[in-house]
Amino acid sequence: MPSSSGCAMADSRLGRVFLVGGGPGDPGLLTVRGKECLEQADVVIYDRLIDPSLLRLAPPEAECIFAGKESDHRLLDQEEINQILVSRAREGKRVVRLKGGDPFVLGRGGEEAEALAAAGIPFEVVPGVTSAIAVPAYAGIPVTHRDLASAFTVVTGHEDPGKLQTLVDWERLGRSRDTIIILMGLGNLGQIAEQLIRHGRPPTTPVAVIERGTTPAQRTVVGVLADIETRVRLARLRPPAVIVIGEIVRLRERLAWYDRRPLFGKRVLITRTREQASVLAALLAERGAIPIELPTIRTLPPDDWGPCDRAIAALDQYDWIIFTSVNGVRFFFQRLEERGLDVRALKGIRLAAIGPATAGALAAYRLRVDFCPSEYIAEAIVEGMGQFDLRGRRILLPRAREAREVLAEGLAARGALVDEVAVYQTGPASTPEEALALFENGGIDIATFTSSSTVRNLVALLGDRARPLLSSVLVACIGPITARTARDLGLTVQIEAQEHSIPGLVAAIEQALADRQGEQEDGALSRS
Repeated sequence: MPSSSGCAMADSRLGRVFLVGGGPGDPGLLTVRGKECLEQADVVIYDRLIDPSLLRLAPPEAECIFAGKESDHRLLDQEEINQILVSRAREGKRVVRLKGGDPFVLGRGGEEAEALAAAGIPFEVVPGVTSAIAVPAYAGIPVTHRDLASAFTVVTGHEDPGKLQTLVDWERLGRSRDTIIILMGLGNLGQIAEQLIRHGRPPTTPVAVIERGTTPAQRTVVGVLADIETRVRLARLRPPAVIVIGEIVRLRERLAWYDRRPLFGKRVLITRTREQASVLAALLAERGAIPIELPTIRTLPPDDWGPCDRAIAALDQYDWIIFTSVNGVRFFFQRLEERGLDVRALKGIRLAAIGPATAGALAAYRLRVDFCPSEYIAEAIVEGMGQFDLRGRRILLPRAREAREVLAEGLAARGALVDEVAVYQTGPASTPEEALALFENGGIDIATFTSSSTVRNLVALLGDRARPLLSSVLVACIGPITARTARDLGLTVQIEAQEHSIPGLVAAIEQALADRQGEQEDGALSRS
């Protein structure tokens, strides 16, 4: 890939700097090249508005430096940032300067490139998706339209519109009827509107101000030049915000899509393990929610591998292996490999899985299940396995140490010879301070529970405050067993998934909120 460099004959001992545009906020808008640079970085210097998930793309050993640039102050000034870029590169390191939006669109990337060129440091510019276009798009506002605007202008709102030596041609912008996009202008919004009206824009010109665009915290206020400052002040919008001015704003009423998703803006607590949280978080984010991860459990190997090892040594004696979780699959096959074996050791053994996620984990080993119940609970496995003659059949259950006895007892009642072996155990993963802070600072709208242990551990973390804190939160459980545990602990369960899976849980949350919205609208109609 071609790169920009201010040094024709670069010192081979030097590192390299990558000026990477991180996009406007949604981590999914990072470019493929930007991702590659982060994955190979030795040092990452990042701005305040970068989504934290982007930093996790860097190697664990990478040095991450917060540049700390905000609208009202800077932890590091631009000269200090330039010096860090140069010094780290001279140490032979691959340095990523991760900037919001695009580095060359009002991002001072040009100044950083000049400093690197002057120092003879090789660099590459990786363009990013600029907030000037992406944020209006997420608000349902195209910056151009064949009937309304044939061009758009991106303007900094950071300089004082009233100063004598302004670089912004307000007279030309006032005469134009094209779209104006203003970045970093929230603090000067009133003066900007005044300048445009003074130079010819009608006071009735539509304006949209979009706070934290492309993120689940996005908020949009629409008005006209004459009243937009008052509307924004009443709504208490805060930076970062993008201002869109022009007739194009009228399209938002028909084209808004991002902030009309079913779970938009809802803060949803995820209590699964860190390893398993990503699937649920992604599904929630797709529907507009703000996933808040607080792993209440972590999975660990069992204290004693002896029972599992003896079962593995005697695999040829088993007729069935029944897996009741993705974790059970993961830990069992890890141990199988540690014992010098692979999937061939399961030849002739029939397999059952409690649900599609567990079956999918087996499919990753190219194994197909012989049985999967229609309802993803232990009782359904016992009932469904009744179609097979289990008398005298040996069944292996590799599962959590804390698992319920329902499955083993039910299968034994049908004549099976059941061996339960612990292949993992669970323990607490977060601190009480972390849990309390989430509920007290900003609050939680919905708490999700995917197992009884997640409920028990969160209640233990919150202590005496568990019931009062969760009384104002919608409690969503993946199935009846988890819901029963929650109720036994004094919680009110408002949402219980009919399909006991992660997609089923998300669908149940979506349906519950839609029902509530419908009830509110019906109530409003009945009062009118």
